[in-house]
Amino acid sequence: MVQLLTPTGTRRTDGDYADRVSHLGRTELETMYRDMALVRRFDAEATALQRHGELGLWPPSQGQEAAQVGSAHALSPQDFVFPSYREHGVARVRGLDLNTLLLLYRGQQHGGWDPFANNFATPSLVIGSHTLHATGYALGIQRDGDVGTGDPSRDRCVITYYGDGASSQGDVSEAMVFAASANAPVIFFCQNNQWAISVPTAVQSPGPIVDRGTGFGIPSIQVDGNDVLASYAVTAAAVERAHGGGGPTFIEAVTYRMGAHTTSDDPTRYRTAQEEESWRRLDPLERLRTHLEADGTGAEFFAELEQEADELGASARDFCRSLQSPAPESMFDHVYAGRHSLVEGERAWFHDYEAGFEEAE
Repeated sequence: MVQLLTPTGTRRTDGDYADRVSHLGRTELETMYRDMALVRRFDAEATALQRHGELGLWPPSQGQEAAQVGSAHALSPQDFVFPSYREHGVARVRGLDLNTLLLLYRGQQHGGWDPFANNFATPSLVIGSHTLHATGYALGIQRDGDVGTGDPSRDRCVITYYGDGASSQGDVSEAMVFAASANAPVIFFCQNNQWAISVPTAVQSPGPIVDRGTGFGIPSIQVDGNDVLASYAVTAAAVERAHGGGGPTFIEAVTYRMGAHTTSDDPTRYRTAQEEESWRRLDPLERLRTHLEADGTGAEFFAELEQEADELGASARDFCRSLQSPAPESMFDHVYAGRHSLVEGERAWFHDYEAGFEEAE
């Protein structure tokens, strides 16, 4: 398993991937820490909003920030992301306003936005299905001739994120079959957070998750997902491979979901406090903070960041509570990119249906 930042915050300079992060100094790591800390604060605020009835559901990402932020920083602007429903850290790095995520979980809209503004697709609530979308998009990139040109502004790839539970879905296996067979420029980034809702990894997969990629003939690597440097390094290598026409890569990021699967879940029913505490000692934020402090980052940086995090939390609360109920007819908006005769017919029917109640009054 690739690890470049130990749990005690010591940076390693040996190993095959160390050169991938040699250019990352304290400034770059402070940026990554800032992303991780702000995402965690937003995540906590969204969880609280759901508990207060402001959101219908929320999938926490606490504990998985290093895997997401590190890998996202390794992407090029032209690379395209297909996330599941928990990639809040990737969304932030790609420049998406995190408040936008709240619209889906409040039931305010379908959860859509212009995916090409940030090259970040809408979250997939259907577990594993988006890996097929990612592979299809990657095949399009390949057929457009945007791999292996040697032009860093043109070569591009796709990365898709999902969990260890989703890796057992048939869609994921089918996606890897197509990706391997066509040598598609796609990265399968599996965050093994140890629990597929209430089923532990050891039950759903008798062998290492990383071997699933190998079984399809896809080069595979296991990384310490609580290590932001290692997550960056292995993703950077996979991006370089895909850009050059080398095909797909499978990455298993070993991490831990500190909170619930979603706010409808109670993890105390299936895991112990001892297990949670053992993983809490491997907290990715604490690991990076320890390293930064040893490298000279002062208390002022963390104090200013804490204030920024509080402001982000307040902004999320204000945004969420200021939302007004959408017009019922808005459900027909943005079903397709353009107008569609079937949808317009349904819109007209619904309009007449509502008007019938007004006439009855």
